[in-house]
Amino acid sequence: MKVNFVVCQLFALVTAFWFRLYLHPSKTSPFIRHVVATLLGFYLALFCFGWYALHFLVQSGLAYGVMIFTGVEHMHKYCFVVTLGYLSFCQVTRVYVFDYGMYSADFTGPMMVITQKITSLAFEIHDGLMKREEHLKPSQKYLAVRKMPSLLEYLSYNCNFMGILAGPTCSYNDYVAFIEGRCYEPKHLESNGKENGKFKQSDPSPKRDVIQKVCTCALSLMVYLVIYAACPTERVIDDTFMASNPFYIQVLYLYISMLALRPKYYFVWTLADAINNAAGFGFNGYNTDGTPKWDRISNLRILNIEFATSFKMFLDNWNIQTALWLKRVCYERCPYNPTAATFLLSAIWHGAYPGYYLTFITGIVVTMAARAVRHNVRQHFLGSATLKLIYDMITWFSTQMAICYTVVPFVLLAVGPSLKFYSSWYCCIHLLCVLLVLVLPVKSRRTKQQEQLSSVQASEQNCLSSPDNNCNQKQKAS
Repeated sequence: MKVNFVVCQLFALVTAFWFRLYLHPSKTSPFIRHVVATLLGFYLALFCFGWYALHFLVQSGLAYGVMIFTGVEHMHKYCFVVTLGYLSFCQVTRVYVFDYGMYSADFTGPMMVITQKITSLAFEIHDGLMKREEHLKPSQKYLAVRKMPSLLEYLSYNCNFMGILAGPTCSYNDYVAFIEGRCYEPKHLESNGKENGKFKQSDPSPKRDVIQKVCTCALSLMVYLVIYAACPTERVIDDTFMASNPFYIQVLYLYISMLALRPKYYFVWTLADAINNAAGFGFNGYNTDGTPKWDRISNLRILNIEFATSFKMFLDNWNIQTALWLKRVCYERCPYNPTAATFLLSAIWHGAYPGYYLTFITGIVVTMAARAVRHNVRQHFLGSATLKLIYDMITWFSTQMAICYTVVPFVLLAVGPSLKFYSSWYCCIHLLCVLLVLVLPVKSRRTKQQEQLSSVQASEQNCLSSPDNNCNQKQKAS
């Protein structure tokens, strides 16, 4: 399975260059590009997963039927339930009926990405056809879809060869702009907003970025195969290992093991990004020096992950497109406790292994504790560069330990080994996080919004009662 996956992705990389050069939007109609991208995607899915790939069509077909035959007002909710429900059904049957522990390169992996795309599109259609402009956030205005996609456009978006195996998720509008050749911005904007014609070019080349990302893939794969084979995470619950090594050695080993495990994901996501870039998808404007940026649908920022100084910073740079999906369909729309709801949705989406739920339940507590510490402590270390450096070093170490501790059940999968690990650490990070949440006050998102609203209302009241001509300027500044 793993070999099939890598072979298919390398084939997709080569095909992507051909797609960009010989089926360029200036030479080929959007219809042909949609057809070719979809057929190639189905071919790769069949080669890699056999007849299990039919689940991709069944899931997509069920959701499209919901979109067509239900009202727009509630269509996004029905699509969300049907799509996530079908994914969960496949995950449960795969884990508990067919092969428990078949963790990598299984057919539900692509279904997870398709689930993101279908639910995102459903919410974007709902925003575009049901909500007024003034009720949408700026990002929602950009993402809103103003007409129902055709079946071909819908299947191309879900099952194109660039993203059928490993994603990443992208917005429907961005994908259609790529297919139709509207994704390139032939200008560079300076900091003052003026166009700088020196950097104009109609079709920026992704060659340099693709080469860099392929090199990153090769390095990541080498690190994973060499180091992780010598330091598997499962050893942290080995009785002999725990009995023969002091606690600080166990902590160091856990960090090295997780450090060596992450390159597996770096390899998969960076290669997927390179495939999309090679096809001409992922352009995100220009840098200040005029070089093109190809990170519009990138799924990770490796340096920001490895040097993250907060739990949030780590999550914001890890599996970026999934984090954006969770934010757009859950966190921004959930009226009650959006943090807990988002972690719960993430656990359900990842699969049926109990270890996933232990990881994300732990993640809720760690996130709340990290937020409380930052809110109450950080400002005391901003007085000088030295204090800020000390704060960054402490928070880097704390973040890395919290991530390693939280993710162990995600790797071990089962309840017994996961609880054995936590008990060997005396659940110390759990207890510490709960203590911090109880002791350190932090304002909820709703409280902050109410305070901001009260501030704006007070400002407007002062303006009405004051003859000061600068009032309008103050309002604009606020």
